[in-house]
Amino acid sequence: MEIRSYIAEDCVFLTELFYQTVHQINQKDYSLRQLEVWAPKEVETQKWNKRFLSSYTVVALIKEKIVGFGNIDCDGYLDCLYVHANYQRQGVATLIYEALEQKVKRQNHRIETHASITAIPFFQAKGFNVLRPQVVIRQGIELENFIMEKVIKKSET
Repeated sequence: MEIRSYIAEDCVFLTELFYQTVHQINQKDYSLRQLEVWAPKEVETQKWNKRFLSSYTVVALIKEKIVGFGNIDCDGYLDCLYVHANYQRQGVATLIYEALEQKVKRQNHRIETHASITAIPFFQAKGFNVLRPQVVIRQGIELENFIMEKVIKKSET
């Protein structure tokens, strides 16, 4: 498995991976309508590309195929971490997360993310704590997620 920095040519693959992952993995915790507003089939690729280029974004590859991605900003906000359904529970998310944490831990004493119900156990295993639930409204549909935080100890930097 290889972790590398995002390039603009990855964007179409990442948006498709995002769509497939949300609709396959998160369906146990969210309704079909919630999944549709969270991850619509049609996306603005340029908007996503700008988002990825304005943060530290990495992709995970197995045999040159993109199987996951994640991004974090300079303030320690972990925006995305998604792994294709066929590559779950193989250490892909952990490698992506470690690359993201490594990038920001010298500048930040904490990392924050807004985790889906489905992702809470993963982030808890990485040392995150739930601060509070929140409800996000998209197209009039409520989506519950959880603000989570990991405090980075000085010994970890």
